[in-house]
Amino acid sequence: MRLARDWFHSIVDQWYPRLSYLFVAVLIWQVLGTLDGYWWEETYYIVGLTLIASVIVELLVPGRRVYRGIVQLALIIALTLQFTDFRWLGFANSPPDSREWAFWLEAHATQVHPFLWIVLGVWLFYSLAGQWATSRSHVVLVISGCMLTLLIADSFTPIVLWDKVAWTIFIGLIWLVAEHFAKFQSKHPESWGHLIEYPAALVLPTLLVLSLVMASGLFVPNVAPVLKDPYTIWRESRGETVPSFVGEKGPVSTQSNNGDSRSGYSRNDETLGGGFEFDYSSVMTVSTDRKSYWRGESKAEYTGEGWVDAPGERREGSMIGIVSEEQLPIEDGPTADVETIEVTQIVNMIREEPLPVLFGGAPISSLVSVADSEGENFPIPGRVSWLPGSWELHWPSQNTPVSYPSSYTLTSTMAVLDEEGLRAASTDLGNSQKNNMYLQIPDTVPDRVYELTATITAEAETPYDKAKAIETYLRDNFIYTNTPDIDNRVSEDFVDAFLFEVLEGYCDYYSTAMAVMTRIEGIPTRWVKGYAPGIISSGIPDMEMGIPPEIELNPDGAGTYTVRNADAHSWVELYFEGYGWIPFEPTSGFSYPYAVSQETPELPITEDTAPVEPPVVQEEQAQSSNVPLIGAIAAAVIGIILIWMRRRQIVDAVIKFRFRSYSANQRIIWETEKLLRYCKRNGLDYNEHETLREAVAVWSERRNFLRDDFQEVLLQFEKAKYSGTEATSDEAERIVAKVKSIRERL
Repeated sequence: MRLARDWFHSIVDQWYPRLSYLFVAVLIWQVLGTLDGYWWEETYYIVGLTLIASVIVELLVPGRRVYRGIVQLALIIALTLQFTDFRWLGFANSPPDSREWAFWLEAHATQVHPFLWIVLGVWLFYSLAGQWATSRSHVVLVISGCMLTLLIADSFTPIVLWDKVAWTIFIGLIWLVAEHFAKFQSKHPESWGHLIEYPAALVLPTLLVLSLVMASGLFVPNVAPVLKDPYTIWRESRGETVPSFVGEKGPVSTQSNNGDSRSGYSRNDETLGGGFEFDYSSVMTVSTDRKSYWRGESKAEYTGEGWVDAPGERREGSMIGIVSEEQLPIEDGPTADVETIEVTQIVNMIREEPLPVLFGGAPISSLVSVADSEGENFPIPGRVSWLPGSWELHWPSQNTPVSYPSSYTLTSTMAVLDEEGLRAASTDLGNSQKNNMYLQIPDTVPDRVYELTATITAEAETPYDKAKAIETYLRDNFIYTNTPDIDNRVSEDFVDAFLFEVLEGYCDYYSTAMAVMTRIEGIPTRWVKGYAPGIISSGIPDMEMGIPPEIELNPDGAGTYTVRNADAHSWVELYFEGYGWIPFEPTSGFSYPYAVSQETPELPITEDTAPVEPPVVQEEQAQSSNVPLIGAIAAAVIGIILIWMRRRQIVDAVIKFRFRSYSANQRIIWETEKLLRYCKRNGLDYNEHETLREAVAVWSERRNFLRDDFQEVLLQFEKAKYSGTEATSDEAERIVAKVKSIRERL
């Protein structure tokens, strides 16, 4: 009885150090959840049983810590041998020599590899953390380390760990409460003695408070986060989605892959117009050695409401039975005397929904390979077809057993932009039927569209100059918006309504208008749809919008681009003899990445030109300063004081110098983007997929006293970015002052 009583008292007297090992074991087990899918089941069994056995030994075995450590090591070895089906091996000779000893050790170590070393590592961390975490600061550090590990793994891996984070917080709170009671016991032993006489009164309120704290985290009303972590901001800026746990306490995506928005690659273009909501869910990634638009299909017949395939397109012959890397025939493409470049693209599909075509830079010259979801290449299906006249690579329809590839590789042959050559080129296709097809204009187009086109191109001398004049006019005189106000539309013709009534729109408005206007000028034109380049996710990123780069760091745009539903786009192609179909981009805010010549002209060297020798810097003898050290220090202090007193004037001068080469529009855009970042830091939510108008509407409700100021900045920003009208310097300075006022009032 005495031994049992002594054993019990030794356990009770050291209750907090022993209990700390229990908390450490539970926290380690939560962290090991990050290895789900990476560890074998046997490893989890051995490590889990080792932690349980170690805690039991720590709680129940009295005596010095070293004795408990020996018992724990023995249990670790026993568990490892049990779960690895270890077999004891003898020696062939007696006594064994050194070489036989080496083979014997290797044979036994192989049987327990890697389980024994993993378990020993976990146990070593468990022992050190339990022995070290005796003070409150150490406890907080251990809990913080576990939390940080879980949060990093939750962000950068597909494993959902929010439940383990919750358990870590709960265990951490209990541990801190236990540490508080242990300190209370050591400082006030008499009061502690009275307190433990009623254990229920001590334990139950503590558990109740902790339960209420955890329950409040699960059942409070849904509140969106005020601030986002850097990883989430970075992912969302690339158009990717980040799991959100606000609301139902489960992995609810911020953007559905099958979003109900209307942006995306269109299947039917017979009726254009209306508005749409941006859907930023990812469609595919394109790894390429040159940035481009990813072309899908083209259409030739404009109906007055939209686009359909012309009879000539429907009767176009197609090439089937395509072989890997086979050179595809290209009609009306660049001729041999025109400089071209070959571009390779590797497309990896993210969206599982099949598409009717394979996308690539125009024109596609060969299909290299197609692969399934496992990354295995498979033969190109015989029903894959290439339309050499329309430059379309069609994939078999959905009702066939051939599934859309998860990835594919293709090459494209692009004509290098040569404006002088294009100005001298003819626009005659050499085929009357083709000319008629690509010059077709319906009777619905009113005379005022013809008159406007003639006015725009009055001073242009060549078809290329006329096309550029029309392109520039559309880019500079109409506002880009995904929700055009069609209340003012009266005309039955889509183009006429855009040019004279609606006066705003998105790519379909711009591209259709340019197609009709260039056809009026006798230039064969076809309407094209596909995807804009997307957001670069590797390689050298593009410069920030609104700040013109002094040098182009990545002129080819090589890298991997994430293409989203919101990147679905339309543009036009115009025919120029020798060069083929050349893309034009009339949509405001977009720029087509043309291929340009890589040749750099060398400076001529004449006999009279002598090489410039670098200036010879003659060494001057160091002269000792006559200024006393104390005088230098005093001058530095006075200088710092003067700078501090004039700091506002200095800052204003630096800002003026920094923006000396910026236009008023660029300054307004830069100041507005700076205001956006400031508002986000001060609790005004702004999602990357929202327009500034949508954000201002929400902010005006939350900060009603700033409603008028927000509206003024919004109007000036939209005018500077989309209207094409240059703001005055006074307007830019007024916006600078307004932004400063908003920041101060916030």
